[in-house]
Amino acid sequence: MTTLPNIEIRNTGPKAFLRKLGPGLVTGAADDDPSGIATYSQAGAAFGYGLLWTALIGLPMMIAVQLMCARVGVVAKSGLATALRDHYSRSLLWFACMLLVVANTLNIAADLGGMAAAAQLLTGIPRVILVPVFAALILGLLIFASYEAMARVLKWFALALFAYVISAVLAHPSILGVLKGTFLPSIRWDREYLMTFVAILGTTISPYLFFWQASQVAEQEEHVRARFPMRRRRGEMRRTGRELKDAAVDTESGMVVSQVIMFFIILTAGATLHKAGITDVQSADQAAIALRPLAGPLAYWVFALGIVGTGMLGVPVLAGSAAYAIAEAGAFKGGMDEKPDGARVFYGVMATAMGMGTVLALTKFNAMKMLVWSAVMNGVLAPPLIVIILMVCNNEKIMGRYKNGRLLNVLGWATAVLMGVAALAMIVSFFV
Repeated sequence: MTTLPNIEIRNTGPKAFLRKLGPGLVTGAADDDPSGIATYSQAGAAFGYGLLWTALIGLPMMIAVQLMCARVGVVAKSGLATALRDHYSRSLLWFACMLLVVANTLNIAADLGGMAAAAQLLTGIPRVILVPVFAALILGLLIFASYEAMARVLKWFALALFAYVISAVLAHPSILGVLKGTFLPSIRWDREYLMTFVAILGTTISPYLFFWQASQVAEQEEHVRARFPMRRRRGEMRRTGRELKDAAVDTESGMVVSQVIMFFIILTAGATLHKAGITDVQSADQAAIALRPLAGPLAYWVFALGIVGTGMLGVPVLAGSAAYAIAEAGAFKGGMDEKPDGARVFYGVMATAMGMGTVLALTKFNAMKMLVWSAVMNGVLAPPLIVIILMVCNNEKIMGRYKNGRLLNVLGWATAVLMGVAALAMIVSFFV
């Protein structure tokens, strides 16, 4: 009797593609949080179509950095903080974690403030009430919702952003202006331009996404291994290679969605706000005007729902990534499926980050300006963290045969250098 070889038949159709989408898609969608929407709207309002080219250069850089993070999750089966804890000095580990916590706390504050400002447009309820309400709602979801439930909800919130795509078309933008802004970069060296450029890079390639994706991919792989325990002992190397390919599809899809939305938000603001002479977005209602070509009198509703929806998507990722980092750094139990009693440090970090963010959001800072400044802060803090990621991904003890290839290294270092130089130039511009 002839024994047939054990051939694994895999579905390669649309359903198989959708099954591969997870942490990468959520990460890409979370990237277009209220801070991102405010930053891109300000970029379009101030410079029209002049910064559309940043979406083109940002895509390969964003894919490279997030793919490195996903690969750590697949190969090391841990988050970035765990890899640093096991293979590097404690000082480097806590330096990276502190950069993340500072950036995340400011970003949480800005996003909560932006959500409250947008919701106030519709309800008239004061921001001082809405900020803690949103914070409590998000914290409750983080503590009591399961990983699978959170992932399913977070994926669908991304759809709210496509209103900007339709609005961009209905605003009848100048085709020549769009092509010029996309393919012929016009770089200026004044303070406003540099700050906007750093903010775009910072809200696109953000520290919190690095830690979140690595930890989420590792947790997803742990779920698969727990469900199919026999797979641990069969074809480990072959399975790891397949998981890396799936992670690449997931990551690339999420980053493409993120950058397409970014492109159309800048385009929409350029074709509406800039054209109308609004070059400095001071409030939520000014930003909402960009959606009038689609929504007309309902523009405020569409904008507010988009800001609140993406805030519900982004703030959990901000709080969750900080919790993953601190829990992994201290070797504490943590994870989205853990019960609060069994992961007190993990959920304690979430609660602390949300609490500090709530207090900061209740300050008298302009909500829209705070969103942009949080993006600037991310742009300043991201370069050293990208260098740390490159160290991890080129460490053979961590990654083995799956350490970075030449292309990932080139793109990774180019991203770190570009963001570092841009941040330095911006800082210098404040003194010159």
